[in-house]
Amino acid sequence: MPSTLPDGDPVPSDGALPGSALDGLGDRPFGFYVHVPFCVTRCGYCDFNTYTATELRGASREAYADTAITEIRLARRVLGDADLPVQTVFVGGGTPTLLPADDLGRILDAIDKEFGLAADAEVTTEANPETVDAGYLARLREAGFTRMSFGMQSSREHVLAVLDRTHTAGRPQQCVRWAREAGFDHVNLDLIYGAPGESDADWRASLDAALEAGPDHVSAYALIVEEGTRLAAQVRRGEVAAPDDDAMADRYLAAEQALGGQGLRWYEISNWAADEESRCRHNLLYWTGGDWWGIGPGAHSHVGGTRWWNVKHPAAYAARLTAGTTPAHAREILDAADRRFERVMLELRLAEGCPLNLLDDAAVRGAVADGLLVPEAYDAGRAVLTLRGRLLADAVVRDLTP
Repeated sequence: MPSTLPDGDPVPSDGALPGSALDGLGDRPFGFYVHVPFCVTRCGYCDFNTYTATELRGASREAYADTAITEIRLARRVLGDADLPVQTVFVGGGTPTLLPADDLGRILDAIDKEFGLAADAEVTTEANPETVDAGYLARLREAGFTRMSFGMQSSREHVLAVLDRTHTAGRPQQCVRWAREAGFDHVNLDLIYGAPGESDADWRASLDAALEAGPDHVSAYALIVEEGTRLAAQVRRGEVAAPDDDAMADRYLAAEQALGGQGLRWYEISNWAADEESRCRHNLLYWTGGDWWGIGPGAHSHVGGTRWWNVKHPAAYAARLTAGTTPAHAREILDAADRRFERVMLELRLAEGCPLNLLDDAAVRGAVADGLLVPEAYDAGRAVLTLRGRLLADAVVRDLTP
């Protein structure tokens, strides 16, 4: 089962936010994350808050869109009358495309009716390649979705098998073609590297297959063995090998070479895009301190330095909303030091980097000397990771924040 929720402070039953969170509301970009917690099967590496049919116990997919819409209306009441045109919507999971396209469209329509979508709003949904076809994608486009993100992970059958992925190799590429035919200008493919049994050649083949499909965005993530997952148990029992750090670094360098060689440029450590318009604006909202409301069980939200998270199980989530109370489990109010650290941690992962005045000066100069930060960016007043720095990003962040 997914990991437990963190502790935090109690949330008022009506979901009311502190005045500090509402100060400046509307001055910062605002978006919605919509979590759809359903999956056909649970992938062995996944610790996301997802549920198969046998785990739902009192909740159903059929009622989910209406429940999510109830929380959207709650969000409007909590945030008051502030003018909050929604810049981005991201529907993730789980497998959002297990819901009918019409249900996803109704959720989007509710956001538009309650808050108003900005004229150029980016609206993304993730999709498992096996759960969509040309007609489904056409209906999503008609409903107002502007961006698709397909979970490709690998082009190699044996790698997909060890990851417990249900789609067949080649299906994601077909989905990209269908998405283009439906009118989607922006299409992402997600890849994972470092799976047990994956070779350097397997990874290069996956990169080549992804590029041949013609997406304008690729995300490539190192496999993390999360406690409580089936993969963690297999590693602990010695059935499969744990990911090797040196191999992971080599795979990242291969991704940078392959993707960069085809015109996709990194703009965040794990994300490459064809141009600025192709970047995922919703994720940039997270990384640059915007506000967002997370809809759904286990979803996290952030408004003006207050962060909260919903109860995990879909049945408990629905019960609270039916009773007219917030589904929030707990919250925390970030102090100035917390917000500064998070800003550094997130902005330093971006190609634009972060301002030097947020960092320890002696440590910054040392990182430049060690080849971890770009000297020209330092001279211009910003800390930007070199390629080597990107490989060691977590350690660099720790060193640069006193």
